[in-house]
Amino acid sequence: MLLVAAGFAGGTVNAIAGGATFFTFPAMLAVGIPPVAANASNTVALFPASLIAAIALRRELATTRRHLPRLVLIGLGGGVAGAALLLATPDRAFLVLVPWLLLLATLMFALSPRLLGWARRHHAVPGFRLGLAMLLLVAVCAVYGGYFGAGVGIMLMAGLTVAGLDDPHAANALKNLMAAAINGVAVLVFVADGTVVWPAALVMLAGAAAGGLFGARVARRLPARLFRWLVIGVGSLLTVWYFVRA
Repeated sequence: MLLVAAGFAGGTVNAIAGGATFFTFPAMLAVGIPPVAANASNTVALFPASLIAAIALRRELATTRRHLPRLVLIGLGGGVAGAALLLATPDRAFLVLVPWLLLLATLMFALSPRLLGWARRHHAVPGFRLGLAMLLLVAVCAVYGGYFGAGVGIMLMAGLTVAGLDDPHAANALKNLMAAAINGVAVLVFVADGTVVWPAALVMLAGAAAGGLFGARVARRLPARLFRWLVIGVGSLLTVWYFVRA
């Protein structure tokens, strides 16, 4: 019941404001799954949402088509590296890292409007271009996404905006495609390693799918700001709790 509820809450806020991991990952820990396996199972549960969003927004990718091969390859390579790094991290060490990762993700989520606004005002080049610095930034985001993932969408959106991608719809579509690539290859690594706790992952996936459908229906009726503050509040409380626990 807890996993279904957390999946439903995560799917709902993801459809409206983002931030599903703040609900789903702690629920995996709460039912007694070890930290590394909990993160792997959480990635499996949330992966379909990224893939569906990427497919739904495929038309918006037309303006960035020539950059897709490089970006997807970087996403795949970074996702593999991040997933492998997670599997090499002992559970005890990862549990110590969790509050810091949650703090980073909460700050990124809370500051995302200002961060994206700053990026749009100060993007480095006219038009959408990917220099070496931007490709390295994307690679770092991809490794982080394969390792933990909370807030990676915000990081990718900001990086793409700084690279000159001014169209928010195209940036969002490209972000979803990269998230699907990063999470998809991480899922393959976790499945091959046998780290995924399938009963928990599948139960949460069902809740997240139902929450995504519900969130898509209420998105037009309820202000996204309300859900943003809910996610920020949950993220802040969980960060404090895991700092105390660590």
